[in-house]
Amino acid sequence: MLGYHPFCQGHRAGNLSVAFGVAAQGAKMVDSEATTQGVVVVVRSSYLPERSQPALNRWFFSYRIRISNRGSIPVQLLNRHWVITDAHERVEEVRGPGVIGEQPRLAPGESFEYTSFCPLATPFGTMEGSYEMVTEDGERFWAKIGRFTLSQPLAVN
Repeated sequence: MLGYHPFCQGHRAGNLSVAFGVAAQGAKMVDSEATTQGVVVVVRSSYLPERSQPALNRWFFSYRIRISNRGSIPVQLLNRHWVITDAHERVEEVRGPGVIGEQPRLAPGESFEYTSFCPLATPFGTMEGSYEMVTEDGERFWAKIGRFTLSQPLAVN
């Protein structure tokens, strides 16, 4: 991984469910969807060639996440945990509060969507993880973020 925190940047798309589009600046990558206790996490990733520098071993990817509450009670996202693996099987774990500086609360039927970025030192890798959630009743659980691929188009994996 590069020497800076890959999750410092991000952008909130809002609290309403919206159509999930592919980042205009990059090629769409493999999607992921996981459901835990009514919390659905959908991920779409893209390679960003205009921000990548393969000659310097720097590949840059964006990922867009939609977290939806399909349960019957409100939930709030407290913390995140990411496991990032590059093509050389180097693993980096990232833990921290919230996402993009927020700890969104989702009533039943609501969604939260954001975009963030990940640099890799290889043209291929994966990300997976979980969000620590708390229900209105105080029950805590970890909502799974299914593994998804970060890959330069036509990269050998």
